[in-house]
Amino acid sequence: MLRLHRILLKKLDSILENSTNDRWKWFKNCLGALDGAYIWVHVDSIDKPRYRTRKNEIATNVLGVCTLDMQFIYVLPGWEGSATDGRVLRAAINRRHGLKVPQGFYYLCDAGYTNGEGFLAPFRGQQYHLNEWRQGRQLVTLQEYSNMKHSQARNKRWGILRETSFNSVRTQCRIISACCLLHNFIRNDLSRDPIESEVGEVCNVEDEEEDSGEVIRHVETSAVYTAWRDNLAQEMFNSWMSSRNT
Repeated sequence: MLRLHRILLKKLDSILENSTNDRWKWFKNCLGALDGAYIWVHVDSIDKPRYRTRKNEIATNVLGVCTLDMQFIYVLPGWEGSATDGRVLRAAINRRHGLKVPQGFYYLCDAGYTNGEGFLAPFRGQQYHLNEWRQGRQLVTLQEYSNMKHSQARNKRWGILRETSFNSVRTQCRIISACCLLHNFIRNDLSRDPIESEVGEVCNVEDEEEDSGEVIRHVETSAVYTAWRDNLAQEMFNSWMSSRNT
């Protein structure tokens, strides 16, 4: 399965300027969404402090990057559970065959990441997760509305691995990568994903192609990107208010 990664990993495909999809139309040139996920692992006692998460679980912090149709573009397992999401992302974009983010494009990410070139994060300190909106709370600010649209676009699954394994960490990472590739195979080749109804809305798997064009090499706050996010939020909010008044 791992040898098929060049075939099974989804290639980059951004949101087009003429997109009319209500979930994605505001995010032109967006390549998809990324997030970190903690997968339980079994490690030697001496390594447990490094793999211990903030919730006191022994896990590996896995970076998963998906397209809008929930297929993996890139997977990086193996980092210790104590590593922050930002640290794992910085490592991913600086690897020789790591995550490629072409200039002018970006991924949606949660508030645990820096809002900067290539990575659009929501407004911190504002309501964000979809389940909060489903509880009936009313929108108040443009930042809240922007966060809701951001959350709708980011909503993807990562429920593939749930049980602790007792293999070596290297083998466990290979299993994680293989499961992600199998996930893509299912999405591509079956008419209906067998676990779609359950989720609702290496061992590294990396693209070994050489860089084509300029790519982003740093994860850092950008005043230009922050201003762009503010303008985008204002545009989305104005459009929404106009639709309510018509």
